[in-house]
Amino acid sequence: MPTHLRDHAVRHAHCLPFGAHLIDSAVCTTPCTRFRFWAPACEAVRLEIEYASSTSSIDMTATGNGWFEAEAGCGAGARYRYRLDGPDGRTVTDPASRFQPDDVHGPSEVVDPRAYTWQQRNWLGRPWAEMVIYELHVGALGGYTNVARHLPRLAALGVTAIELMPLNDFPGRRNWGYDGVLPFAPDSAYGRPEDLKALIDRAHELGLAVLLDVVYNHFGPEGNDLPIYAPAFFRNDISTPWGPAIDFRRLEVREFFSQNALYWLDEYRFDGLRFDAVHAIGDDEWLREVADRVRRAIEPGRHVHLVIENEHNTASLLGQGQFDAQWNDDAHNALHVLLTGEHEGYYRAYADKPIQQLARVLAEGFAYQGEPSPIHEGAPRGEPSKHLPPSAFVLFLQNHDQIGNRAFGERLRTLCDPHALRAATALMLLAPQIPLLFMGEECGSTQPFLYFTDYAGELADAVREGRRREFAKFSAFSDAEQRARIPDPNAVQTFALSSPACDDDNSETAAQHAVHADEGHDAWVHFYCSALAVRAKLVAPRIARACARGATVLRTRDGREANALVAHWRLADCERLVIALNLSPNALPFLEQPDGMVIFETPARSRDDVQAGALPPYTCIAWLTGNVNEYASRHDTRVHRPRENNT
Repeated sequence: MPTHLRDHAVRHAHCLPFGAHLIDSAVCTTPCTRFRFWAPACEAVRLEIEYASSTSSIDMTATGNGWFEAEAGCGAGARYRYRLDGPDGRTVTDPASRFQPDDVHGPSEVVDPRAYTWQQRNWLGRPWAEMVIYELHVGALGGYTNVARHLPRLAALGVTAIELMPLNDFPGRRNWGYDGVLPFAPDSAYGRPEDLKALIDRAHELGLAVLLDVVYNHFGPEGNDLPIYAPAFFRNDISTPWGPAIDFRRLEVREFFSQNALYWLDEYRFDGLRFDAVHAIGDDEWLREVADRVRRAIEPGRHVHLVIENEHNTASLLGQGQFDAQWNDDAHNALHVLLTGEHEGYYRAYADKPIQQLARVLAEGFAYQGEPSPIHEGAPRGEPSKHLPPSAFVLFLQNHDQIGNRAFGERLRTLCDPHALRAATALMLLAPQIPLLFMGEECGSTQPFLYFTDYAGELADAVREGRRREFAKFSAFSDAEQRARIPDPNAVQTFALSSPACDDDNSETAAQHAVHADEGHDAWVHFYCSALAVRAKLVAPRIARACARGATVLRTRDGREANALVAHWRLADCERLVIALNLSPNALPFLEQPDGMVIFETPARSRDDVQAGALPPYTCIAWLTGNVNEYASRHDTRVHRPRENNT
C-alpha cells in the first residue's frame, strides 16, 4: 500500500501509524480523529481534548506492546494531550505531534494535511548532478514567508536547492534547531504548517529543490517527555553528550524515525534530507534500512536526495541506492587550514601538509580513509573512497557548524585574505563535487552567525557556562576573563546579531548590522553568479558520470611543496576539467599549461601569467579540454569570468 494519499496529485497526507490521524469523511460523516500513542511504562492513558471552556477526557484502549488507541469526535484544529497514569497524573505532548501552536509544553494540534492545495503539481525535483545547495536558517531570515521573498534572488544567483536547518519544535522562540524535541512538528515560531508548504511550493515554482536537515541522534534538553512514559526508547548502557543514547535496536524507535523521514518527503514534498551527525546514531544497519525504504516509497520519476554528515567517513554508506552524498568535512578542514593557518581543535588533524590532504580529497573523496587520526586518539578513521564519483561529496567553505561553532561566529571573510578566499570559492563552485553555500557568503558577508537558544533559569545558565567551558582548550580562551566575552547563547542580542536585517528595517538591530556592511557586495555577488553560470552550462550537465583523474601538488622554484595544486577530472564525452589553485602569496612555476579553453579565472587575466609560465598568487583557473567549442555551441553556452574589480 502506498505511504501517501493523494487527491488529483495536489493534496498530500502521509498516513502515520501513530499520533493523530484524521479519519476520512467517507468513513465518518462527522469529524473524527484516531489517536495512537506508545507508552510502555504506563498501564493506562487518557486522551484529553481541550475546548475553549472545558476538557473532554477519553480512556485509551491498550492494544498490546505498550500501545494505546482511541477515537474522538474532533477534527482539524482540536488541541489534545495524553494524561498518564500514576500519582501525579501528569499530561504530556504527543511525540508525533504535527504542530504545537503554544510551544513544546502546550497542547498538540490536530492538523489536516489535505487542507493545503499544492500548486506545483508536476514538480519532480532536480537531478543530484544539478545541485548547488544554499543552507539557511529560517528563523534568522524571519520565518517561512520572509524566506520565500529571498527565493527569486537565489534562483537568479544560480542556486538550485535550498537546505533548511532543522525545523522540529524546540523550546522558546529561537534556536539553531538542533535542540528539537518533537520531530514531526515544524516550529510555530516560523509560521504554521501551511506556511512551510507554501514556501516549498514557491521554491518549486522557481525551479529550486528544497532539502531539510533532520536530527535523529538526540533530543534537546527541554521538552522531551519520552523518558517518562517510554524509557525503552533509550539505552541504559551508552551515554552521549546529550544523555542516554537512542536505542535503534528497538523496532518502535526505528519505525518512529523512518516514518519521520517519509513524512517530510511525502506530506511536505521536500526534495531530500540531510541526516545530522549519523556517527552519533551508531547504527549503520538502520541507516541503510531507512535509505532503502525511502527509495522504495518515492514515486517513479521523482528526484529525492539523501545526504549524511558522518565523522566516521563510512564510504560504504554512499552510492548504490543508499545515500547520494556526504558532507565532506575533510575538504573543508584542509581548506580552512590553508586559508587561515589555524591548527587548534579538529583542525589539528589537518595541520600537517594540508595541501596534500586537499589534493587527496579532490582525487579520492576523503582525506582520512582508514589512517589514524590525531583527534581520535590515533584510532583509524574512514574507509577507502576512491571508487566513489565526485558527486558523492558535498564541498563547502562555510556552513552553520563551521561558523557557529566558533566562539564569536566569524565568517571566513574576516579570517583570511579576500583574494585567497575568492580562489578557494572558485574551486568549490566549479569542481565536480556538489557545492554548498551558507546564507550570506555570496555577498561577502562579514556578519557573524552565532550559536543561539532561548532557555531560562538553570538550563540557560548551564548552556551558557557549558559553551564557554568548551573553548577553555583553545589558547585564546585560556582564562575565565577571556571566556566571559563569549556571547551568551540565550541573549536576544546573540540571535539579533546572527539575523540579517530586512531591507525596510530601521530598528536598532539594523543599525547594529551596519557594522558588518558588506564592502564590495555587488562584486561578490557577480563573482558567485559568474562561476555558477559556468557550472550550470559547462560542468553540471556533464558530471553524472565524472571521475577524478588525480591531483598534483605544485612546487616552488627551489623544489619545496607550495600551497597549490592542479586537479583533473574526466567528464562526459571524455572531456577533461582541469583546475589550478594557488593559495600561496607567491607566484609559482607553471610550465605545463593544459590544452583547451579557460572557462573561469580569478583574478582576471591570470591566464596571461600562466601562458608566460607562472601561476599567480591567490589564483584559481579552470580549463575545459576537448572539443569545448562544439559542446558550447550545442548547449548555447556562455563562458564567464569575473570583472576586473573582483581581483
